[in-house]
Amino acid sequence: METVTSFDVSENQKMIAQMVRDFGAREIKPFSMEWDEAQHFPVDLFRKMGGLGLMGVLVPEEYGGSGFGYHEYVTALVEISKMDGSIGLSVAAHNSLCTGHILQHANEEQKLKYLPKLASGEWIGAWGLTEPNTGSDAGNMRTVAIKDGDYYVINGAKNFITHGKSGDVAVVIARTGQVGDSHGMTAFIIEKGTPGFAAGKKE
Repeated sequence: METVTSFDVSENQKMIAQMVRDFGAREIKPFSMEWDEAQHFPVDLFRKMGGLGLMGVLVPEEYGGSGFGYHEYVTALVEISKMDGSIGLSVAAHNSLCTGHILQHANEEQKLKYLPKLASGEWIGAWGLTEPNTGSDAGNMRTVAIKDGDYYVINGAKNFITHGKSGDVAVVIARTGQVGDSHGMTAFIIEKGTPGFAAGKKE
């Protein structure tokens, strides 16, 4: 089977690039230095980007997303990052890690519950893998999830998590098998405000 890949810029990509440039000139570039110096995370900006479809670029329209592909997604990230690299990283983490994980692996009930809120920018998503002692070595993670009746009890800590403090929901990876077992990890969707789930200091 022959695979043909085109790197020509599509009309959709041109439209998205111009839209992001226009938006960024008004809403990002004038405030970028101020946010950085104040260590401020502009939550309202992400709500606005959600209104433009930038918080759910890859999410199908049936779940409230834009329904575009990776060419359009990368185009949006490039244009955002030209104006503010940290905002570009945040948009990527939200779309690729949290939202993408739910889109690819959640059940239908979970998709219907979380994807519309994430795609609209109403909620900001986080993804928790990295740990204080083991870094991003998933096979040796120390966060564990123990089955307790119909629920799981999760014990552990994560660090360097993008949107760890500002996120409304997180996909958290925990060990449910033996240390070193490459299939012994499970992803859990945890909402902000869940008892025992708290964010520490910003690092």
